Amino acid sequence: MKQRLTSLDVFRGMTIMLMTIVNNPGDWGNIYPPLEHAEWHGCTPTDLVFPFFLFIVGISTVLAMPVKRFDTAVLEKIIVRALRIFLLGLFLNFFSKIHIGELKGVPLMLIRLAFTALITIALLGDYDRKKQFLVAVGLFVGMIGMAFMLNDFKEVRIPGVLQRIAIVYLIISVIYATTNTTTQVIIGLVCLLGYWGLMSLVPVPGVGPANFEKGTNLAAWLDNFLLPGHLWVTSKTWDPEGILSTIPAIGTGIAGVLAGSWLSSRFSANKKAAYLILAGVLGVGLGMLWNIVFPINKALWTSSFVLYTSGWALLVLGLLYFLIDVIRFDFWTKPFVIFGVNPMVVFFFSGIIPRALNMIDIPVPQNGAEASTGLVSWLYEYWIAPFFSAPKNASLAGAIVYLVIWFIILIYFYRRKLIFKV
Repeated sequence: MKQRLTSLDVFRGMTIMLMTIVNNPGDWGNIYPPLEHAEWHGCTPTDLVFPFFLFIVGISTVLAMPVKRFDTAVLEKIIVRALRIFLLGLFLNFFSKIHIGELKGVPLMLIRLAFTALITIALLGDYDRKKQFLVAVGLFVGMIGMAFMLNDFKEVRIPGVLQRIAIVYLIISVIYATTNTTTQVIIGLVCLLGYWGLMSLVPVPGVGPANFEKGTNLAAWLDNFLLPGHLWVTSKTWDPEGILSTIPAIGTGIAGVLAGSWLSSRFSANKKAAYLILAGVLGVGLGMLWNIVFPINKALWTSSFVLYTSGWALLVLGLLYFLIDVIRFDFWTKPFVIFGVNPMVVFFFSGIIPRALNMIDIPVPQNGAEASTGLVSWLYEYWIAPFFSAPKNASLAGAIVYLVIWFIILIYFYRRKLIFKV
């Protein structure tokens, strides 16, 4: 087993913990501003979570391939992993659409959980690579076919966080395995400058001049043109993980690849940490400068957003690397490592469990009549919120309770050396 880079596990763990908190507030109507996404232009701490994940994917790609080799076996392995990640994300969007007749409540919940178990076993089963490839391709063709051919799934969202991670992983893995560092830098710059050119110069069909506004930009038009009815439910006509904005997201992944290559180099540990931090300062600064003409925007994944967030990722990683792997100031790292070694388990099942539990109806009095609410909502309203006078504190407490529950589960996995990889 390859030795793990503790600072990377801590960085990943911090990111997944922040994701768990921001994705699971007790009350979506009462959230502290740093735990919300920027309304449009701008960047909050919450907006750093996804680019940090893509940056980490780039580093992990390098560490998982200590000796560059690209042949049919390597390509098949990369494709299988990309398909698995994509399908897990796609199934999250399918979950709430699964139904049998008029079944509701607990019976339907159990059926959906049974499908979840089947998909998980099929994708993560320990069998030979050729069968894994055939299963992954079969499930991909089947699920995409269902989304476009069956009325029951005609509004299933196709894009998503894991889907973008899968696509970026596939592309940057091939780039890393087949090119040198100079070529990787050039490809990254082409992605960022090319996207800027497309978004700022190409007129939007049916709308008019190029723009960066919500719903009327070129990326929104392309999403709606190619995936009508299969986009983010909040907007319906564009997607924050859409098609065109995946181009600069590749740049985020390449930034991680470059950081991973630097960490794998033969330079001294002190020099590695110093240059990571220096590159981070440069990235943040360049991102803020580019923001003047191409606003920092997560939903559009603008090129300035790539530089700004990659800069912060480099700063955080550089500091962690120096503290943990250089001077060994690491007594505090264990909780973050526990989260960091099993990120996919937390991400996937954090999307499944709350949806499943909220299918369990709990009777509650409402205006003198009897109504019902989902189990998760009931637990928050009756067992957490009453202990706080400030709604935002109660909402944050709900998120922290959920985080602690996951921590207990992950401690069990960690002590038994259970690391689930896609």
